[in-house]
Amino acid sequence: MSSTPQAIRGTQDIFGADAEAFAHVVETFERVRKLYRFRRVEMPVFEKTAVFSRSLGETTDVVSKEMYSFDDRGGESLTLRPEFTAGIARAYLTNGWKQYAPLKVATHGPLFRYERPQKGRYRQFHQIDAEVIGAAEPMADVELLVMADQLLKELGVAEGVTLQLNTLGDAESREAWRTALIEYFRDHKASLSEDSQERLERNPLRILDSKDPRDKPFTADAPRIDDFLSGEAQDFFGKVTQGLEAASVDFVRAPALVRGLDYYRHTAFEFVTDRLGAQGTVLGGGRYDGLMEALGGPYTPAVGWAAGIERLAMLVEEAGAAGEAPLTAILAVEDDAALPYAQKAITALRHQGIDTDMIATGSPRKRFDKAVKVNARVLVSFVMRDGVPVANLRAAEPTAEYLAVEQVIQSIQS
Repeated sequence: MSSTPQAIRGTQDIFGADAEAFAHVVETFERVRKLYRFRRVEMPVFEKTAVFSRSLGETTDVVSKEMYSFDDRGGESLTLRPEFTAGIARAYLTNGWKQYAPLKVATHGPLFRYERPQKGRYRQFHQIDAEVIGAAEPMADVELLVMADQLLKELGVAEGVTLQLNTLGDAESREAWRTALIEYFRDHKASLSEDSQERLERNPLRILDSKDPRDKPFTADAPRIDDFLSGEAQDFFGKVTQGLEAASVDFVRAPALVRGLDYYRHTAFEFVTDRLGAQGTVLGGGRYDGLMEALGGPYTPAVGWAAGIERLAMLVEEAGAAGEAPLTAILAVEDDAALPYAQKAITALRHQGIDTDMIATGSPRKRFDKAVKVNARVLVSFVMRDGVPVANLRAAEPTAEYLAVEQVIQSIQS
């Protein structure tokens, strides 16, 4: 016999409590995004490789090491999406969505990165994503952050999660800061890690969030963005923090929180926790006013965030915030002659929005006991009495669910 193919490393088969927590995250996200009037979009799972190499940068780890890229039969290089934002930006430009600006969109689905699997991180993973495109005002940043805060609260995982907030300034501020960082780190180049030495001239902001202990003594005293902020950038960040305070969203300033790519401007943020091991980011995002130009479009201000569904689901399970709800009604067919009546009943109950299951196989004498073990709120047994099918309802007490089930059963003819 040939052996059964095994699952690919870094993928997962989601079932049981894990699947319930996963679904709870998605359903809550869908409910919250509707409250904020974010429109649902569905994006292709693969794009032309240039969409990601131009938006993420050829030298980033994602592009150089982690993307699933391949040539199709026509010889064109395609890539499984490693993130949502670039594809949404491409769609905004190619589909003429500018007419809807400011456009608020949300989506969720699978993403792909070839990296070392670890707790809550997979090679095929899933994210929820929200973006506001074509809005230059700080209120767009505030709305996204308030939305993220409400989502975490409604998921029941906000406790122990901290919003870390920083500003990267406008293009002028960022460039002045970048120049100062290069000058500062050049003086310590020999003592930096190999990765940081490589990033020094090209992407010095990435040195600030280095986890290598060799870099820590130097990052602590590195120039801070606040010393280079223009008056306009200071005003923008001030309006973001004022908006959060007005909405009662707690945050802490995180001056080391950066985004390495040049098209990121102004607000950068992460919701972090120590409950997920070393990788503590639950949800992250920022303003990317320069991305559309990197993709060949006009200047278009935009801001967004994304969160890993698996990571949120782990927090949901840990907090006991989701689980399979008790079944409302279970039907036990104790006599096969009563099955047509039971089938009519279960169809009517489901059409009325009452979740129902039925036990109608196996030994008729054991079906009632099996139904009891399901521990549903209402048990309905079907028997034959004087040649006529009869339904008997049982419940611990006459609840609203009991009365609803009773009303449906009484409305159908045996």
